[in-house]
Amino acid sequence: MGSGGSNKPEFKVLPVTVDAHGNVVFDTIVRQNENLRKIVYSQHSDLIPKMLKNEGDVDEDEELQKDTTQETKAAIEKIVNAAQPNNVVKQLGDPKYIKYKPSLQQSVAFNSGARERIVRVSDMPVDPLDLPKFRHKRVPKASGSSETVPVMHSPPRAVTVKEQQDWKIPPCVSNWNNGKGYTIPLDQRVATDERVLREAQVNDNFAKLSEALDVAREKLSEAVLMQLKVQREMAMKEKEGKEQELRNLAQKARSERSFAASESVDVPRGDNDYDHKRGMEKEGRIQRDEIREERRRERERERRMEAKKSKITRDKNRDVSEKVALGMAFTGGRGGEVMYDQRLFNQEKGMDSGFATDDQNNVYDKRLFTAKPTLSTLYQPKKNLDDEMYGNADEQLDKLKNTERFKPVKAFSSVVSERAGKRDRPVEFEKEDEQDPFGLVQWASDLKKGKKL
Repeated sequence: MGSGGSNKPEFKVLPVTVDAHGNVVFDTIVRQNENLRKIVYSQHSDLIPKMLKNEGDVDEDEELQKDTTQETKAAIEKIVNAAQPNNVVKQLGDPKYIKYKPSLQQSVAFNSGARERIVRVSDMPVDPLDLPKFRHKRVPKASGSSETVPVMHSPPRAVTVKEQQDWKIPPCVSNWNNGKGYTIPLDQRVATDERVLREAQVNDNFAKLSEALDVAREKLSEAVLMQLKVQREMAMKEKEGKEQELRNLAQKARSERSFAASESVDVPRGDNDYDHKRGMEKEGRIQRDEIREERRRERERERRMEAKKSKITRDKNRDVSEKVALGMAFTGGRGGEVMYDQRLFNQEKGMDSGFATDDQNNVYDKRLFTAKPTLSTLYQPKKNLDDEMYGNADEQLDKLKNTERFKPVKAFSSVVSERAGKRDRPVEFEKEDEQDPFGLVQWASDLKKGKKL
């Protein structure tokens, strides 16, 4: 504040300097501070000894300076002479003097008492540096003998639908101002939103996570299949062990029986061996047939389980709207189903085709339940439903008919009392056609009556 010293920062950056030949002089750093008033030898030329000249020798540098001075002087004089020409442009004409007598002379005091006048007429001087007052249009030079080059154009072609869609510019929709309260479609709002122009940045960890989950699912399924295979093999080995044990016991029993029979009855040895061999072959054949039959039953059971599982999962993952459209609400006996239904494809109705006209106020384009089995199951009471608590269907119907709960005390005069028939479908409401939807008839009547609009 009161020190009186300068608060300006001191810069220690040196400016770049060059020598007479345009080369950067790097020894400026050496010539600073205490070496500022000293002679510093920092170049290679300072180490070379200087050759002394005689007094009579002509200095080449002086001649070069004289020549350079003369050339520079001549160039400057040439520029000055071109800017200041010797021949000055004269005026268009010399001044003219016109002598005349005024026609009106009222008194001696008029025109100082003179009877004649002399007027000098001269042209107005023109400023040579003034801008031009007329426009000179440049005309291209004639081409001479060369002919005009034709401009090649592509033949006209019809504009395709895709090109029309590409050239379609979405209207400007404001997210703040909507003075007239128009209902703006969502596609127009999204088209004008700046978030559409942003590139969505998806983290790479999502792909890694999904890949890891897929790998884990595959590993788990492989482990489950391997475990089932090992269990099946262990069961087969255990079963074969039991069969082998039973076979050994049967063989032992047959051998004991045959040994006892051979001791009691004298039978030829060759026939007994033949019968024993045939019995063993027959028993082995029967056991093999039983094993084949059991394996066949297991294969059929696995095939049925897979078919049943695929059908259940297919019906479970199907959307409710698809079930309603396909009439699947009625769970009756049907044949085999395919993975997809062709009735869901190639439909000309829906949001893509405009859905409906603007003057309609229908939320849905068709009925909810169109299949007759669905209507029959929804709007007909089931038999033997809570008979112990509410009675049978006839008793419930009589009770509903004879109730006074929902009947009005006094009916409206405009209501026509008609007996409603049996209902087999939902209640449907019809929209009354308006006679004057735009109010033209009312406007014309008001105009005739002379009302102020």
